[in-house]
Amino acid sequence: MKKMAKGQLRQFKKYMGRERDLNARLRMQMVVMREEGMTQPKIAELTGKSLSTVNRAHMAYDQGGRMALKSKSCGGRINENMSVKEEEELLARFAKAAGAGEMLTIHDLKAAYEKKIGRETSKSTIYAMMSRHGWRKLAPRPYHPDQSIRKQKRFKKKSLPLPCEEPRDAPERVAVG
Repeated sequence: MKKMAKGQLRQFKKYMGRERDLNARLRMQMVVMREEGMTQPKIAELTGKSLSTVNRAHMAYDQGGRMALKSKSCGGRINENMSVKEEEELLARFAKAAGAGEMLTIHDLKAAYEKKIGRETSKSTIYAMMSRHGWRKLAPRPYHPDQSIRKQKRFKKKSLPLPCEEPRDAPERVAVG
């Protein structure tokens, strides 16, 4: 157990006051409480954390100082296949074709991506990349090759309402009773 001098403790409390991460601030409080003479069970009771959490905070401070109490970031693009810049360059080639009105399919994009990284990957990787760069899946609405717009409009005008709908030109019914 390290003991702090009064000046160090005052400086440590300043850092604790500036800390924005609540978990790191709580760990710093645990160290300050220990320096002020509290026992670990009492600190655990006051902070609402387990005894092992208090013990881990004290050990982290003893081994690594104030910086060891900061929260470690987790997540991120740990297993990235290519950098965001490289993804932008790959998508730029396809953006020109898409801007010219050509049909862009996920299969073409996936093939180019796999060629670039040198191995196979899943479609979800491609969709995540597209989402990351603000692309979205747009597909033209399917239509029948022999459709007639004129016949569709005439059908809409002349068709009868569904049995569950009220006729449009029927008078309103008044409830009697």
